[in-house]
Amino acid sequence: MEKLNGPEVRFEEISKSYDGGLSLAVDTVDLAIAGGSFVALVGESGSGKSTLLKTVNRLVEPTAGRVLIGGDPVAGHRPDSLRRHIGYVFQNIGLFPHMTVGENIGIIPRLSGQPSGERIAELLDLVGLPADFTHRMPGELSGGEQQRVGVARALAGEPGLMLMDEPFGALDPVTRDQLGEAYRGLHDRLGLTTIMVTHDMAEALLLADRILVMSAGRAVADGTPEQMLSDAANEEASALIAVPRRQMAKLRALEKGA
Repeated sequence: MEKLNGPEVRFEEISKSYDGGLSLAVDTVDLAIAGGSFVALVGESGSGKSTLLKTVNRLVEPTAGRVLIGGDPVAGHRPDSLRRHIGYVFQNIGLFPHMTVGENIGIIPRLSGQPSGERIAELLDLVGLPADFTHRMPGELSGGEQQRVGVARALAGEPGLMLMDEPFGALDPVTRDQLGEAYRGLHDRLGLTTIMVTHDMAEALLLADRILVMSAGRAVADGTPEQMLSDAANEEASALIAVPRRQMAKLRALEKGA
């Protein structure tokens, strides 16, 4: 695949409320994500990170404000047409169990009227799976292999923008680390813009260029991993970073006692 030159994504005063305005999931978020960057949205459950992510591909419609991709408001596009040009990977993968791997990956190219045979083989190779996986069923694959197929399917429409919602959360730690590193390599190689929701601050620190901390629907901290690790990080960011720091301290103590 050639470099895809990921677009800028801009959130302009985005809010999302439920229950007639009584429950505010996203509260006046205004920020821009540079094209080609890898941004992690982190925060506790209910902080608004997944809701904000889903306003980009119109799985959630904002109550106020607008989202623009490459300067183009997403509200001006039909949701089904918009989503064909945005990759979306989520924790539960969502492969069609009655379709082969090749059929799952080839859905978007077929809808776009593109030949899918060679494309499927190319995408499998891109995510580190052999070509003979084309004829296998999702149920025959491990969780990590299924998630690789999910990434391949998301890339099938050659999107410059990838949205990832806890993409590796259901995997064992070793597979999760391997897939995270593999995806980061793809992001750089293809020139993608990636927005990833994760509850794992260590994952965000290791993979992302920029981290946005969400709390009560607002972006309360915004910076590089290095800035997040500095003493200047705010209370919410510091609380999230404290978890991997405590884990690392315990591991070092165990090593000294071994």
